Amino acid sequence: MDMTALYKLSCGLYVITTVDGGRGVGCVVNTVTQVTTEPVQVMVAINKENFTAGAVQRAGRFAVSVLTESAPMELIGRFGFRSSKDEDKFEGLKAVEFKALPCPAEHVNAVLVCKVKETVDAGTHLLFIAEVEDAETLSKEPSMTYAYYHQVKNGLTPPKASSYQAAAPAPAAVTRWQCSVCGYIYEGEELPAGFTCPVCKQGAEVFKKI
Repeated sequence: MDMTALYKLSCGLYVITTVDGGRGVGCVVNTVTQVTTEPVQVMVAINKENFTAGAVQRAGRFAVSVLTESAPMELIGRFGFRSSKDEDKFEGLKAVEFKALPCPAEHVNAVLVCKVKETVDAGTHLLFIAEVEDAETLSKEPSMTYAYYHQVKNGLTPPKASSYQAAAPAPAAVTRWQCSVCGYIYEGEELPAGFTCPVCKQGAEVFKKI
């Protein structure tokens, strides 16, 4: 099967946020789809191992922030390659609240506030079918598509994403180091002293030579 054919499916990049234990949590997904108009409902897929999946189940509500093409890799890395279980993703981030749900305040062109109506077990992922309680357009800046993220931003796919595929081995003639957390690859004979991953901010100890 040619798995790259799935990359042709049109999808965007979104930050899913909710509140858990009094603090904001969230993650990046590329699977948000409108499924009905009356009422307005959307479907979101989140990996079961992602802390945000459990948080959405507990809260029963979540917000969808639609990322724009200007979204920096730091923002994507913050929500896409780190865990809300281990850190506060909103610390030091300019944020706003929509219907009591925290959302990134920049590089977002629309926000949907949703109430979970049904949860479907899809194996590795949970599918949340939710009614849109409120929605707001914030700017006319183009939404970031998943293709734009890969082709222009040179972004990687988080291991817990629906479309994740393990990276192909590097040519033997090139020394490369791959982050075991997010998949980022550094080229060079040795990792620089004090090196940290530019995407997930992990230290050199999580890198493996490939």
